[in-house]
Amino acid sequence: MKCPQCQSSESKVVESRDVASGESIRRRRECENCSARFTTYERVERPNLIVVKKDNTREVFDREKVLCGIERASEKTSISAPEREDMVARIERKLYDLGTPEVRAGDIGELVMDELARADEVAYVRFASVYRHFTSIKSFEEGLSALKARRER
Repeated sequence: MKCPQCQSSESKVVESRDVASGESIRRRRECENCSARFTTYERVERPNLIVVKKDNTREVFDREKVLCGIERASEKTSISAPEREDMVARIERKLYDLGTPEVRAGDIGELVMDELARADEVAYVRFASVYRHFTSIKSFEEGLSALKARRER
């Protein structure tokens, strides 16, 4: 691992921590040349998962896109960064557990909504309002009704 400051390949691990429900390891490193500290992540490399979008175009699954959507929905809520990482790890695990090389974008959106509904109602409504394209008060009320029904289950 090269230091981002001086490009030296000599560094030592200062701290290691499991993140994303044990799906990856976060390591704090210190460069032995310039003493700069930096963070690296170690994850198991899996085969590429292809996402089939609504218009039938295909792209490689990008966990950062899922994380970004969750982060936007959960701004100014009680959901912490490690909790968001755990959500993405659970979603990713569920997608790979399907055992198919391709997944529909809609399936990913539903998994995100399930995670957000369990974590924070406001984040769920924010995500659902964009994902479900709420265009009126009526469609917004229907989304809230769906959340209430989900909570009662």
